[in-house]
Amino acid sequence: MFNKRFTAKAVPLTVVLTSAILISSASFARSNVYADFPITLKDYSGSATTSVSYKGQMARHALESSLKKLISKGDISAMQSYYSGGSADRAIIAPATKGDFVIMQSTIGELSSKNLSGKTYKGLIPGWPGNMTGPEVVAFMFEKAADAEGGYDAAHAYDYTQLVSKFLMGAVMYNQAVDNYLDEKLEADTKPNNKPYKDGAAYTGKEHVWDEAFGYFGAPAHTLTLTAQDVYNIAKQKDVTAADYNYDGKVDLYTEMAFGHAYYASSFDKGGKTTYLHDIVGAYMDGRDMLVAANATALSGSQRDQLKAYAQVIKTNWEKVIAEAVFKYAGETYEDMVKIEAILESNGDVSKAWRNYSKHWGELKGFALALQVGGKDMGATSVRLNRLIGHSPLLLGNTQVTGVDSNGEYIQSNSESWGGYMAHMLKVQNLMVDEFAVVAKSHDQTAGLAALVDSLGAKSSAEND
Repeated sequence: MFNKRFTAKAVPLTVVLTSAILISSASFARSNVYADFPITLKDYSGSATTSVSYKGQMARHALESSLKKLISKGDISAMQSYYSGGSADRAIIAPATKGDFVIMQSTIGELSSKNLSGKTYKGLIPGWPGNMTGPEVVAFMFEKAADAEGGYDAAHAYDYTQLVSKFLMGAVMYNQAVDNYLDEKLEADTKPNNKPYKDGAAYTGKEHVWDEAFGYFGAPAHTLTLTAQDVYNIAKQKDVTAADYNYDGKVDLYTEMAFGHAYYASSFDKGGKTTYLHDIVGAYMDGRDMLVAANATALSGSQRDQLKAYAQVIKTNWEKVIAEAVFKYAGETYEDMVKIEAILESNGDVSKAWRNYSKHWGELKGFALALQVGGKDMGATSVRLNRLIGHSPLLLGNTQVTGVDSNGEYIQSNSESWGGYMAHMLKVQNLMVDEFAVVAKSHDQTAGLAALVDSLGAKSSAEND
């Protein structure tokens, strides 16, 4: 399936060291490419040549990417089709061929006829108004996006393209991987390694569980032969030579494209401070190699512990990637507020800056909601995060959306001062440092928090004099 070629690009030392600790007693060596793992089932008699299979996950990435494009069109039936439909004929709207970056597939069915709705987190989403479940939040956002011009509601500063995209990346991909496949499906009595995943399958239960979890991350199969910058360029469709691993002149969305959180990991790692991408993919690779070495036998307690240790490396680093995104977009929202304040003071036109403010806040909110659906009880951290960000950006007149009425209309109430909400954004950044130990810290504005708080205090004292 995959004509392997190996490059001299190095895997980061942190990945090697982490894996060396985890597999010091293992009898296998890491593979460089997540492909062509052999069939270990002794009684398999089908035509497959490899036990690797995660096309369904890549189909969902293509659905999410395509849906992101559809939000701005306002066609709610099209949104619903790409979210909950099952037609194999749905066109892949994004990624689409761009110059010499030729995409192999043109329809969802060429990957797998899947949907997003069946895999969306079903729990309540307290960070969004209306006390809704995950699927209800998506349906509500679709309706609002269809009513807004180009999916953008300037009055409430909601950019539904960003809100839907970032939320789904969390509520489907992140949730399914870390709270399902890398959680309960690693237990001994679930999808055991000495039986096929289902009748006639070419892979064991645990092999397929691991593959599906890998697919949800969205990394190219050959990530460990690439730098973070390479993967970033693939996601941006800027480097076909990095993407086209088998030299067939096309980019296979199944194995050669970068999607979702893998893209965000690369975006942070290319700055040189972090190695999230290679740490995550390296742990996936080590786990898959270990399963091949198990040779279709039931995993022992120590083997499952080892597999869970790899899973924990993935979970921890993936969570950090999302926390880094929250940090980044809180900083960008703060920067937008500084610009808006200056424009208002000079009686200028704020519409362009307001559009950017809405976009960055939508990304902030989408990632903040995503951070809370990984199956981990974040307790007071979730409460603080949701209260600091609120249900909407701060609107002119110092109001925010605080709820939804019985007709589905937003309720606005008096809220923070402009400066107070700016301080909230910096407190969100500090929260990501304190609770998740983020390192890349893109758009770090935290150094200004103390001065901002002091100025707010001075202003309040002057107003009370």
